[in-house]
Amino acid sequence: MTPPPSAPASGSSGLSTRYRLRHATAYDYGEDVPISHHLLHLTARPHPRQRIRRSLMTIDPVPAVRTERVDYFGNTVTYVAVQEPHRTFSVIAESEVEVFDPPALAPDDSAGWEHVRDSLRGLTGPDDGAEITQYCFDSALVASSPELLDYVRGSFTPGRPAVAAAISLMNRINHEFAFDPTATTVATPLAAVMRNRRGVCQDFAHIAVGCARAIGLPARYVSGYLRTLPPPGQPRLVGADVSHAWASVWCGASAGWLDICPTNACIANRDFITMAWGRDYDDVSPARGVLLGGAGHGLTVSVDVEPLED
Repeated sequence: MTPPPSAPASGSSGLSTRYRLRHATAYDYGEDVPISHHLLHLTARPHPRQRIRRSLMTIDPVPAVRTERVDYFGNTVTYVAVQEPHRTFSVIAESEVEVFDPPALAPDDSAGWEHVRDSLRGLTGPDDGAEITQYCFDSALVASSPELLDYVRGSFTPGRPAVAAAISLMNRINHEFAFDPTATTVATPLAAVMRNRRGVCQDFAHIAVGCARAIGLPARYVSGYLRTLPPPGQPRLVGADVSHAWASVWCGASAGWLDICPTNACIANRDFITMAWGRDYDDVSPARGVLLGGAGHGLTVSVDVEPLED
């Protein structure tokens, strides 16, 4: 399905990059599965800095039931039910998107974080109050803890502008936590990541989200892709791109949402392609399912992010 093009809002810089995305997921169940149900967050999300030009999802076997809806957080979710015996299940999601750089924002371009926190009490209505303040609270994978509160105080010092404090938090996570794909799984508690100081982008995004919430600021978990640039003179590796995650912290009415990437110590720019956002990974996992039967499963995922020439 191809949605109508969405125009970027005036909040973007005007500089943009177009991408062709391909996310292939394949399951091998070992023996026939009579029935399976799947929820998929594999459709790129339009937002003020991202325009969706084309979107297509191919599923094999062809499901008996396939529906699309927009979830509570505004993400497109695809539900499918395969109601015939099958030993494999695959989804290929392809899209073309245009991503714009955010406007230039200096670290001091926001009110003090305490003022931002206190101003949340004045937000009302579904379009501002609920949409922002819902990200203040604990979620399934990010719960308040003394450890998070103690850690965040190193960045959110009294009177510091919210943007500067969020950037400081991002840089500290990047410097003080080691990227280690073997250290965690999606089931690793956040407390263990804090204790061991090791993990992957999902863990670091959860830490940033939990820290911001610990001092009363809304923060959301963002799932998407990051363009990878090959070394000079070498071709881009097909399939080398992977799903990525970062955090978005509310920095007040003047600065808005600030997308920070602790994994790379940078503000999200037009190298970051957004798929979905929610309270944590549990809200936006790319694919999840329920099977009847089967003998375990093997999983293969391949992601390609290809910049397009104008």
